[in-house]
Amino acid sequence: MNDSLSPASSDISRRRWLTVGIGALAALGGAGFALWRLQPQPVRDGAAEALWGASFDGPAGEAVRMASFQGKPLLLNFWATWCPPCVDELPLLNRFHAEHRAKGWQVVGLAIDQPSNVRQFLQRLPLDFPVALGGLAGSDIGRALGNEKGGLPFTVLFGADGNILKRKMGQLTAQDLQEWSKTL
Repeated sequence: MNDSLSPASSDISRRRWLTVGIGALAALGGAGFALWRLQPQPVRDGAAEALWGASFDGPAGEAVRMASFQGKPLLLNFWATWCPPCVDELPLLNRFHAEHRAKGWQVVGLAIDQPSNVRQFLQRLPLDFPVALGGLAGSDIGRALGNEKGGLPFTVLFGADGNILKRKMGQLTAQDLQEWSKTL
């Protein structure tokens, strides 16, 4: 009787290992696809020039001219009020701005959102760095800078010379900012 159970239990064991193996392969494939999807795509020709030539409204109606940020390192962060990782990283960006502005660093938040939502949000969580209302033009610039899918958050580091040094799809970490600050 023991012999008749052995092949059956062996089949169950094989099925479990097969199921676990297939599950592991699917997880690895999904993780690989997610990593590929979160990688910025190539920057389009003329994208940086288009950014430096752009002007946006600020939350209070003031003009935010991107050319005014040339000549110093710039962290440009594309975000929205409805994006939880965006909202989570804003205090980190605000601290980075406070700690590094004396060293010449700049931070600009380009909100890809409705102006009224941004204004309400900034009343609850004021930011010390400039915020621009990007709208569709901001989305187009993000795509030209390699964010083809339009995912948020998306951050681009520009050197003082206006060239792109780093880009990241997804939420920034303190470690990202620490490494990026050593780039210059």
